[in-house]
Amino acid sequence: MSPLGDGDLDARTLEQDVIDEALSSHPHPLLFVTMSGAHLYGFASRDSDYDLRGCHVAPLDKLVSMRPPRETIDVLDRDARIETDVVTHDIGKFLAMLLGRNGYVLEQVCSPLVIRGGPAFDELRSLVPGCLTRHHRHHFRGFAKSQWGAISGSSTGTVKGLLYAYRPLLAGIHLMRTREVESNLRTLNGSFKLSFIDDLIAAKVEGDEKASVGALDLEFHHAEFDRLNAELEEAADRSGLPDSPPGFDAVDDFLVRVRLGRTALTQSDGSA
Repeated sequence: MSPLGDGDLDARTLEQDVIDEALSSHPHPLLFVTMSGAHLYGFASRDSDYDLRGCHVAPLDKLVSMRPPRETIDVLDRDARIETDVVTHDIGKFLAMLLGRNGYVLEQVCSPLVIRGGPAFDELRSLVPGCLTRHHRHHFRGFAKSQWGAISGSSTGTVKGLLYAYRPLLAGIHLMRTREVESNLRTLNGSFKLSFIDDLIAAKVEGDEKASVGALDLEFHHAEFDRLNAELEEAADRSGLPDSPPGFDAVDDFLVRVRLGRTALTQSDGSA
């Protein structure tokens, strides 16, 4: 699969040799790897690092041994030409998180920026609708509040901080209203039409992402942040989404088949 999606990336944006090097030493077969972070969110700068996220399948004989492998593999390489951060979870942990209303892994599965994939990944994506609940709002609300908390304690915030606070709110509202996972803030704002979002993205991409936002502007953003939080709660209440994931059995069946080798991973390398 190509790592190119519907965002702002083109064939010159991702350096495939850096990505291949980052994944070459992974100890387990990869079910999938996608691009996350600023590239997925639609406001990557020229110096943005590569946040590679995915799922691996640990060998069954290792899982039942007295020394089971780590469930999470996390490798940060600051010495690469482009800083890369690779995080993958074993399929058992990953699917438990997916069924547990974890928005991080939900967005990773649905990322259009596919680095590694195959038949099993395609099937996993088809299971996503059965994993959605109204309680996913808690993830997006919590993510947004943690980001806002990092900038609200002082009279100033940063452009990057504001973007990371607004994005999960818009993504959460969109999910509750449409049952579709959309992570790209530019795309999301095509519906919300908030002019200040476009201004923040332009400032982050073209200028200093750590530039301070003045106290008066921060007061404005505080009001907008509260308003969007209220919209998220209202959208969740009206969503009609269930309280528990209806696709539990289908996900469980998928896990067993992959563990037993009955569903092919068949990785295909992306090319930038």
